[in-house]
Amino acid sequence: MNSELSGRTAIVTGGATKIGHGVVAAFCDAGAKVVVADIDEAGAKEIVDAYPDRTAFVRTDITDDTDIARCVATTLGTFGSIDILVNLACSYVDDGAASTRAQWTTALDVNLASAALFAEAVRPHMVARGGGAIVNFGSISAKAAQTGRWLYPASKAANIQLTRSMAMDYAPDRIRVNSVSPGWIWSRVMDELSGSDRAKTDRVARDFHLLGRVGETAEVGEVVTFLCSNRASFVTGADWAVDGGYSAMGPEQAVPAIPKLAE
Repeated sequence: MNSELSGRTAIVTGGATKIGHGVVAAFCDAGAKVVVADIDEAGAKEIVDAYPDRTAFVRTDITDDTDIARCVATTLGTFGSIDILVNLACSYVDDGAASTRAQWTTALDVNLASAALFAEAVRPHMVARGGGAIVNFGSISAKAAQTGRWLYPASKAANIQLTRSMAMDYAPDRIRVNSVSPGWIWSRVMDELSGSDRAKTDRVARDFHLLGRVGETAEVGEVVTFLCSNRASFVTGADWAVDGGYSAMGPEQAVPAIPKLAE
């Protein structure tokens, strides 16, 4: 464990997920205290048990303002401060063109509105500490069309724009706001779709990522931790691709270069 974030407290929404575990672990390894804000008690228990002295679980429905307020109050009561917020929790509800109004409302409420409202709830407490850092979660899906997906990409694109707006208005409070946009990460979805076959997943991912594989949750956690540290003290309003080169390729998909035509 290093002491880069020693004395700081983070709230990680969606911290009970596999990617959430990677973020929480990275914070703990950097010396921070972490509140896992999630509705999944079983998933949260796994990471809290791994870092019992540095973490706490607060069951939190991020679409409920009362729950958000309770999470903030519990964090202050448990660890005494709030310095960092990671808006990681999200909804994958998406039936593309067939999505109902209720599905649109759910996706935007979870992925966008809740991130904004959670940030506002912690803002005064960061101000009291002289500043802070917020990391929102975008996605590679925010930057390219994907067949049959409308809600998730649209909400993630909006989240990246929210990051810019938030960074602008929070700058006078010395609160830096950035976003990360992961590529394919070895998460629960990947695990389930592949039948826990990591090698197969990497083979499928190879043509879509310059580095030829899916990412690790710890690799996402390292970038999030960096953005919340003093090493990123001049970084705000930016979206960081943690995608193994996915977004750099665009439509090329790592196909072999076309040989030069003979002169």
